[in-house]
Amino acid sequence: MTHAASARADLSPALRELQERARNYVNDVLIPLEEKAERAGGPLPDEDVRRIRETALEAGLAGGLHSPEHGGQGWSTTEWLLVEEQFGRNTNGISWYMPTAYNVWKSASPELIDRWLRPALKGELHDAYAVTEAEAGSDPSGIATVAHRTDDGGYVLNGEKWFVTYGSVAAVIIVMANVVDGDRRLPTLFAVPADAPGVSIVDDPPFTHAYPHGHPTMLFSDVAVRAEDVIGGVGQGDNLQRMWFTEERIGIAARCVGAMQRLITETTDWAINREQGGARLIDHQGVSFPLADSAADAAAGRLMVFDIAALKESGADPKLIHGKASMAKLFCSEAANRCADRSVQIFGGRGYMRTNVAERFWRELRVDRIWEGTSEIQRLIVARSLERRGVDAMLS
Repeated sequence: MTHAASARADLSPALRELQERARNYVNDVLIPLEEKAERAGGPLPDEDVRRIRETALEAGLAGGLHSPEHGGQGWSTTEWLLVEEQFGRNTNGISWYMPTAYNVWKSASPELIDRWLRPALKGELHDAYAVTEAEAGSDPSGIATVAHRTDDGGYVLNGEKWFVTYGSVAAVIIVMANVVDGDRRLPTLFAVPADAPGVSIVDDPPFTHAYPHGHPTMLFSDVAVRAEDVIGGVGQGDNLQRMWFTEERIGIAARCVGAMQRLITETTDWAINREQGGARLIDHQGVSFPLADSAADAAAGRLMVFDIAALKESGADPKLIHGKASMAKLFCSEAANRCADRSVQIFGGRGYMRTNVAERFWRELRVDRIWEGTSEIQRLIVARSLERRGVDAMLS
């Protein structure tokens, strides 16, 4: 039995230990800080942040998919998703404080890995990913940011990026830009130091969730970068971004499953122990049926997530995995929003308090239907995959 298959039945001892380690970390370190973060509007004090980072490193839960030689864990997809599922049980994005880095660094040069990836996985700095623009969201073909070659072999970047997650705290920004080569535009990723001349934050808007870091609008005005700052080669930006999107969408699906699990656990406990009209809440069909629907959603979503893990680890067609990742993100993000709404309703007035986990998830899960490609974009990808990969492949 493969690791991925066992995740859907009896976990191996090693997988069970990893799952329990992640669950205990979330229960003992992250969840107790949720209300504190909510009351503070998101950011936590430095001493809490230090403890999160230190304990994450001690528990071996940081940098999961990155190579151990770079400071990561070298997990399989199944191992990573088991941990992401547990992180999804935490509100307020507190797990964002844990040392991590984007997957595109795997394609970077040894120099860039030493300069940015290794310190990131030690918790010494953070990276950010700048893709979205005012007129280019999920469609990278609309990106207007450009990079012109200079006489010394480097580049000059110009453009504006929106929703740059971690942009307010990052030491390095991974920027998607089109290298101008005559009439051609070559999508390329650049590692841009956040303190480079010409890099600025022009807006840092508040968002619905109370998370640790912002998603600012960043301006790149005549920013000089070296040829050595290209990640993965000129013209490889689309391929690297597709790899990033696929991974992010699977991760979002897994975290949505974890969120549903916590919502169902806490709401069921409330419904069992709360009496209304001479009976327990759970004895009323208006309460028990929504819980049953949420349980079915969570179970179905989990099967989708670990089916993708099995496919990925078996060496399946990356294009098929891309289509299935979109399908999993679509289903799990929509299902998690339904689950949160049901939980708020079951908790009643208490469900509308920000100290209640259902209320926080109700706000926080909404963005999972938007970022890394909206639900509408996922539907387009799934529909095209049905045509190109075949119905049997997408549904088997």
